[in-house]
Amino acid sequence: MKMKGRSVITYNVYAPTNVICMLRPRRQNGQSIIEEGFNIEPSVPFSEYTDLYGNACQRFVLPNGQVTITTEVQAQVNPTKQIPSPVPGYILVGDLPDEVMYYILPSRYCQSDLQELSNLAFQIAGNFVPGYDQVEEIRKWIHQNIKYQYGVSDSTTTALDTARNRIGVCRDFTHLAISLCRALSIPARMTVGYLDKLQEMDLHAWFEVYIGGEWYTFDAVQEVTEGYRIEIAHGRDAADVAMITQFGNATLQSLHVEVNLLENEPVSQN
Repeated sequence: MKMKGRSVITYNVYAPTNVICMLRPRRQNGQSIIEEGFNIEPSVPFSEYTDLYGNACQRFVLPNGQVTITTEVQAQVNPTKQIPSPVPGYILVGDLPDEVMYYILPSRYCQSDLQELSNLAFQIAGNFVPGYDQVEEIRKWIHQNIKYQYGVSDSTTTALDTARNRIGVCRDFTHLAISLCRALSIPARMTVGYLDKLQEMDLHAWFEVYIGGEWYTFDAVQEVTEGYRIEIAHGRDAADVAMITQFGNATLQSLHVEVNLLENEPVSQN
C-alpha cells in the first residue's frame, strides 16, 4: 500500500533556539520510502546525524519570529504485521541479542523496576503463557482500563502516573505498556510515526516487543492492533523519540497532521 504522511509544525520563537528534530522517516524492511520533503520557513541551514537507535535527527537554530516546519513522506508499506500461529514465545534474558538489552532496562518514563508496576504487570498477565499472550493481555487491559483524553498529561507524565491516574494519550498508553512488559523481562520499545486509523489525526505512538526472535507491533489505543504505519523513530521511551527537543525560548503554536492511503502495492519483506 502506498501511504502519505504530512505534518506542519508552527512555532513562535522569542530568541534564537537550538533544536533537535526527529521528523524524517526510517529506512528499513517493510517500509520503502518513495519520496520525502523537509522544509523550514524561513529557510535556515541544518545538519543531520543518526542516533544510537538508527533514527535520523536534524539540528538547526529556529530564528526569531514565526517558524513553520513542514515534513512530507510517501512510502510503500505493509499492513501491521500479524502475529503468526503458533504465537511467538518468551526468550530468556540470557539468550537475548546484545542490541536488544537496551529495551529490557528501566528508562526515564518507563520505571519498570518499581514494585507497584511490577505488581500490576503480574496481576494483569502473570497467569498467562510468557511471551505473546502476556503482551496481548497487557495491551488489552490498557485499552480497556485507561481512558484516552487530551490535556490531562504532559511531558513529565510517567508510566507510574498513568497507572495511578488511569487516563492519558497514546504516549502515556505506550509508556505504561512498555513498563509492564519490561517488568516481565520482555524487551519493549516505543515507536512513533503515522497511522492511518486514528479518530483524531496526530503523530502517533505505539509499542513493539521482542518475542520469538523478532519485533512485533502492539497498539494499546486501538481495540485491535491494525492499520498501515510509517515509522519515524523508535527508542526506549519518549525521551529518545521526541519530535522536537528545544534548547531555548520557543512556543509550539500548532501541529497539523494528514495521513492518506493512496493505492494497493505491498512491500516485499527481506
